[in-house]
Amino acid sequence: MKASFGWLKEYVVIEMSPPDLAEALTMVGLEVEALTDKYDYLKTVRVGRVVSVVPHPDAEHLKICTVDIGDRMVSVVCGAPNVSKGMLSALALPGTVFPDGTILQETVIRGQISEGMLCSEGELALGIDRGGVMTLKQGVSVGECLAKALGLSDPVIEIDLTPNRPDCLSILGIAREIAAIQSKKLKYPTVNLPNPSDDITRYTSVTIENPEHCPRYAARLLTEVTVAPSPFWIQDRLMSVGLRPINNIVDVTNYVMMETGQPLHAFDFDRLEEHRIVVRTAREGESFYTLDGKKRQLTTDMLMICDGKKPVAIGGVMGGLNSEVEPSTRRVLIEGAYFSPPSIRRTSRRLGLGTDASHRFERGVDPEGTLTAINRAAQLMAEVSGAVLIGGVVDERPIRPNKKQIRLSIERTNRFLGTELPIDVIRRHLESIEFAVQTGDGDTLEVMPPSFRVDINRPEDLMEEVARLSGYDAIPTTFPCISAATKLPHRELDLREKIKRLLMGLGYTETINYSFMNPLACNLLRLPDDDPRRRTVKIMNPLTDDQTLLRTTLVPGLLMTMRRNIFQQVKNLKLFEIGKVFINRGRKKLPQEVEMLGGLWTGARTPDYWREKEASCDFFDIKGSVEGLLHALKVKPPVFTKLSSDACHYLKPGYAAEIYIENIPVGQTGEIRAEVLKALDIKQPAYIFELDVHKLLAHVPDILKAKTISKFPATSRDVTLIAGKDVETGRIIKEVENFGEELIESIHLFDVFEGDPIPDGKKSVSFRITYRSIEGTLQDETINRLHKDLTERLVQSFNAALP
Repeated sequence: MKASFGWLKEYVVIEMSPPDLAEALTMVGLEVEALTDKYDYLKTVRVGRVVSVVPHPDAEHLKICTVDIGDRMVSVVCGAPNVSKGMLSALALPGTVFPDGTILQETVIRGQISEGMLCSEGELALGIDRGGVMTLKQGVSVGECLAKALGLSDPVIEIDLTPNRPDCLSILGIAREIAAIQSKKLKYPTVNLPNPSDDITRYTSVTIENPEHCPRYAARLLTEVTVAPSPFWIQDRLMSVGLRPINNIVDVTNYVMMETGQPLHAFDFDRLEEHRIVVRTAREGESFYTLDGKKRQLTTDMLMICDGKKPVAIGGVMGGLNSEVEPSTRRVLIEGAYFSPPSIRRTSRRLGLGTDASHRFERGVDPEGTLTAINRAAQLMAEVSGAVLIGGVVDERPIRPNKKQIRLSIERTNRFLGTELPIDVIRRHLESIEFAVQTGDGDTLEVMPPSFRVDINRPEDLMEEVARLSGYDAIPTTFPCISAATKLPHRELDLREKIKRLLMGLGYTETINYSFMNPLACNLLRLPDDDPRRRTVKIMNPLTDDQTLLRTTLVPGLLMTMRRNIFQQVKNLKLFEIGKVFINRGRKKLPQEVEMLGGLWTGARTPDYWREKEASCDFFDIKGSVEGLLHALKVKPPVFTKLSSDACHYLKPGYAAEIYIENIPVGQTGEIRAEVLKALDIKQPAYIFELDVHKLLAHVPDILKAKTISKFPATSRDVTLIAGKDVETGRIIKEVENFGEELIESIHLFDVFEGDPIPDGKKSVSFRITYRSIEGTLQDETINRLHKDLTERLVQSFNAALP
């Protein structure tokens, strides 16, 4: 929300400097994001003296002017009729950004270089005259910045409002806060309606068919309207807050919206069939062309403003082409309404159409401010268009808000805030922002919030108002009484932090995604209908259409993060995320929340290095990451079992594994299917793992046991087996570990070979087994006998052969 000091000063006296006021507003909860000057664009506009004017050799209506700007002479091609030698005018230099967004560049016009532009008042938004260049009074310094020369300065504050403060989406709302900060009175604009003629009920009517979507709808009518450009003061105000002037009728509706926070709409009354308004929801299959010229497909819960036969506006969002005000418009119907915030929010999100009006309606406008706003608009329209006001107002209000007094305990407020504020100070703070306060029983106050504060409903809300108005920095700092006794950290939190540290040590980067996912995510992952991850929880008010479900897996979030990075040419990625997934357990139960860990690796195995050729990562790299993580967590060695083709939904068959710890499945890892990557327009392979942190926690030891390190040397023996191609090397290693021989210290795979002379369907696998004793040096006879027994057992267990 933007607000210029010039506009704010119409309603409140501002004694503070702009930086001090920005700081004060931030301290009361209205965070000021930026403090600029409305005339910053004039920094590259200088005062220039026209030294000479000669006709353009190749254009009858153009002149070549030499302009002195103090430090140099500038040649300018100009077509203004009033440019003359010796005059002082405004010269825009290349790089100037005009109020309409145009950027001035040095150019060649009919063969002559133009190094700038002599400007009119209208082009610089300093007036409405566009008939000739500005004529400046003698006495201003040549070469001086125009804003400084004319004394132009109007600070503009830009406030980042939280969604619960729709009352400050208006100049009056911000002025009210400034008045409270400075202990000043707020001055409301005076509404003096012109003498009306006739009665509006003879011309139009309003019917509300869906009051739950529209509790209030009011209208006023003006005739003999002349549509024309707005007076400069209205244009200037609108441009100061970033709005583009259109015409006097539309500009007034925008002006009043910015002034009061109440969106309005102006209909061409003669384009409304049957000259009446019907407020209803859209019909099945109905479509509508909005003011931006786009066709919108409507759903049956979207609120529409209709005339006697057709829709003419999407309620609270945008008007339609079939009823907009045109130059030929002579009668205008002003709409002012209070729409249900959830209804407008749903419509805006589904249509992907956000406007200044919907931004305010979906947060909640003042339900009692409707008439004030349309009366203010009627007054201004009559002034700027010469219109005649039809007497009376149509105000249909089938549902009235039920606002109740709130009892505020002073003792509880001070205890809650950690303050010692007396009752009269608290009362003064609340009354400064127009709360109606009466003294209650004992130390209580009976408080009636104003209608524009739709966010105040309970005592705690009032306490927050007291805290921010008395100053958060004025609340004394206190420290909790903490017992000297300590306790062990929570196991799950400790494990989560340890996992993060370990994965970052392995070169991974943490990513944090929303806990929501696209409704098409399960289809993308090719999950079968009976997969538990299909049991999703739908969000009632999603942020966007592609985040309507609580996630049931971390994989879609990791894939989308990968996709965004690759589209930005970041192709080497090692990502991980740890967070909860949510499995639906039925309408009467809360979803099951499961802590999961997901990781993704794509691109190069190692960073670019001049001594090594780049090699892409593969399945064994992601498998090694999981093994390294689990080893660092002191978990017993995991077993990776080939995932059956039926279970490879989004993983590539033959390149995917189920991860077991002590015969308990804890996750999966593997290569992402090419079909899944193609659907995301990703052209490089990716590998992923997903682990259940809850199951993993059960295998992380609380206490580590020490093991004696042998002081005697080790000896090793190799064994090579010719086994079937479907025999997993992990099973062979597990068989060796299960042999139960204490002298076996370790086993690792060092070679796998397929092809001639190995028979078809077979492979050669070679292992190195290390033997060591803690009691003495092992003799060859002992090792050879033990190794022979182990080899024979492996040959028998896996129907293998020796080479």
